[in-house]
Formats: sequence, structure tokens, C-alpha cells
Amino acid sequence: RLWNEGLDYEATYQLDTSIFGRGDFGTFNFTVNGNYLSRVVWQPSPTERRVNVDGQFLGPRRGSFPQNRWYMSLFYDLGGLDAGATVHFIGQMSDLVTGGKATNFQGVERKIREWATLDLILNYTFNFTASVAQNQVAGYASDGGKNAGIEDGKGRNILPVSTAEYSSGAWRGWLNHTTITLGMNNVLDQDPPFAFGGYDQRTANIRGRTWYVALTKRF
Repeated sequence: RLWNEGLDYEATYQLDTSIFGRGDFGTFNFTVNGNYLSRVVWQPSPTERRVNVDGQFLGPRRGSFPQNRWYMSLFYDLGGLDAGATVHFIGQMSDLVTGGKATNFQGVERKIREWATLDLILNYTFNFTASVAQNQVAGYASDGGKNAGIEDGKGRNILPVSTAEYSSGAWRGWLNHTTITLGMNNVLDQDPPFAFGGYDQRTANIRGRTWYVALTKRF
């Protein structure tokens, strides 16, 4: 059985550069989100005594209870461009093993150092404005009538099959509402801190620096 006491917190701030009256240079979004564990009590079974385990690592199976854990992010948005950076932080913990606390060769309680990583991401979304002809719907004219289009020489109103925008570059239609993403996790290639059994798999990983590319199309 486990009892937790702590605090979850979050703060956000958005800065729209247009408020300064010198043009729109984009929007900045700042976020801090985290939690603080003030007390964690663990009772392995009803017949065993309760143990205070806040800020301790209980091994690969039971996981860890860092007192401080947070992330901080800053994102910039301008038109279709979106770029951001995020810092993740896991606070220092005590290494705990079966039968008592882990110690170093001097008999001093061993600490698991804090772990901080930096992630970067860059998105660009293509948004093309359709022409007036493309926005017209069959049966509804922009002047309020029921017919929209042009005459085909026989007195019939038809919608144009193509426009200059699409005939000169059909690729614009395919790129419209498409997002290209470039990202990198753990930019500084930080190794996870050593703990009993290797490392804490619930709060860290051994992948190191990784990068990725994504392509998203919205229809």
C-alpha cells in the first residue's frame, strides 16, 4: 500500500508580439509544469511496518519517487512556423535496495544524481489560400444566385475544371495543410544516472541523442 502527499503545479505565459504596435513578429509560449512529493509512505504488506520512501529509488520493479520532477518549455509560432525547446528534469534520489540503503565504498549512503535533458522541435505547415473560383460550390453563386461557374458556349453554367493556381503547380494542392516536423531528443546526449540494477527505467532511458522526421497531411 502506498500513501502520497505532494503538490502539482503549472504556469503558462503567452506573449503576442503584436501588442507592441510594431507589427506581428509571432507569439511566444512559455510553460512550467511539475510536481513535488513532500511525503511518500510505503507498506509492503499489512503485517510490515510503514516506510518513508520519498526521494528514494526502490529498484527496477517498484520504481522511484523523486521529490522534484518538472519540465520547462518555450515555443515560438509565426504563421506556419512553429519551433520549441523543452527541458526535462528529474531530481536527486537515494539508492535503496533490499535489506537497507545502498552505500559506496566509504559506507556513505549513495545518491542517484539528477538527470536533465533538452529536446528541440521544428514544424512548418503549408497553408495556401484557395482562389475564389475554387471556393465556389456547385449550385451556389457568389452573387446570391443558384448557379456558379461559366457558360460552356451552349448556355449551360459549369464550374471551371482547373484554375491558374492548380494548372501551374498541382503540387500546391498536395502540400496544402501538410506539416513537416524535425526534432531531436536529448540533444546533449546525457547518459541516465547509475542506480541499483543499472538505471531507473521509469524516469530515464538509454537511447541517448535521437532525431526524427515526420510528415503529416490533413485532409
